[in-house]
Amino acid sequence: MKKIAILQSNYIPWKGYFDMIAAVDEFILYDDMQYTRRDWRNRNQIKTPQGQQWLTVPVKVKGKYFQTIRDTELDGADWADTHWKVIVQNYKKTPHFAEVAAIFEPLYQRQYSHLSPLNRDFIEAVCAYLGIHTKINNSWDYQLLEGKTERLADLCVQAGGTEYISGPAAKNYIEEHFFTEREIKLSWFDYADYPEYPQLYGEFVHGVTILDLLFNCGKQAPNYMKFVKGAI
Repeated sequence: MKKIAILQSNYIPWKGYFDMIAAVDEFILYDDMQYTRRDWRNRNQIKTPQGQQWLTVPVKVKGKYFQTIRDTELDGADWADTHWKVIVQNYKKTPHFAEVAAIFEPLYQRQYSHLSPLNRDFIEAVCAYLGIHTKINNSWDYQLLEGKTERLADLCVQAGGTEYISGPAAKNYIEEHFFTEREIKLSWFDYADYPEYPQLYGEFVHGVTILDLLFNCGKQAPNYMKFVKGAI
């Protein structure tokens, strides 16, 4: 049995994204898909005393209506210093700030020209910290068929997968017969019932970047995720 998940890259995603990675044997970053504005590809949220705040990586979109995530270029470099200063300002008093900052501050000092490698570096850094050893590949490592669901099913075949794990939102468009015809089991990931963890600034919020969990809980972070609880 080999489990596969296929998702677009996000900027420092929330904890559920990493539970999905931990649930499979191979995770394919699907950045041959069209870049979507005002989405999670180039932004995420942190908690502040004033509430949730967006951290957005500026990208070049003018006239690029159909560009892929893979082809999306960053627009300038000043954002990195700004993001890190905001993170420090809001998380410097967390119990595990120094340890986690030592991992992520160097990433903000790297030079990137495109969004995909930036996202992948952050995703891989989080996986390494959490002890998630899932193989990560890019969609362009494979041949891509036409057809939304057929392409996903064929990617599973090329990767040697026997089970495809999808987020629940995909129930609205996935055509299950493409997986059935290839003898691939289709499973749906459950993002419900996450426990709360010690978190700064008032009412608890689940849907922020995983950096919030790491700064607050450090190496105990997996105890508040599904892959350690055995709920995957």
